[in-house]
Amino acid sequence: MKHQISTTAAPAAIGPYSQAIEDGEWVFCSGQIGIDPPSGRLVEGGIEHETRRVMENLREVLSEAELHFGDIVKTTIYVVDLGDFDIVNRIYGEHLNAPYPARATVQVAALPRGARVEIDAIARRRS
Repeated sequence: MKHQISTTAAPAAIGPYSQAIEDGEWVFCSGQIGIDPPSGRLVEGGIEHETRRVMENLREVLSEAELHFGDIVKTTIYVVDLGDFDIVNRIYGEHLNAPYPARATVQVAALPRGARVEIDAIARRRS
């Protein structure tokens, strides 16, 4: 049965979607960008600050579902400039441990609110 996951500790959805949807043992987390939840604004300071905020936002959504980064099985990283890949990859790696989730990284023309990075995730609840 499908169940919406929502927390004020992460940015509210900026469109007709949920922060995450739980369906059985699976939790599908929508893409997070570097929005600061209290202000609703994209964090300043460049790709490093944005990526750190993305990971914090993703952590909060997972936490609301009583999950953590170790429960992630797949992520997709969207970047506006693949030249930022090394920075994004380093920060992403600071939050995850082996065995790492499967992952795709793609360069896109643009992201909402002028963001430079967005990450979505699929997690699985362990029984």
